[in-house]
Amino acid sequence: MRHTEFWARLEHALGSGYARVWASQYVIADLGGHTAQAALDAGVPPKEVWAAVWRALELPASER
Repeated sequence: MRHTEFWARLEHALGSGYARVWASQYVIADLGGHTAQAALDAGVPPKEVWAAVWRALELPASER
């Protein structure tokens, strides 16, 4: 998964106006207590970050 796909999926799930705010503020335990944005900035693969976001948001399996 590329970063662009990650952001497109997050915008689809949360809306374009809220996705980046959520990613920079919501701490996810599965990411070691980091936000999605911090994890991406630290080099965590977008696919791994998306999996953690998917679990945190309790999205349907079709969004996996």
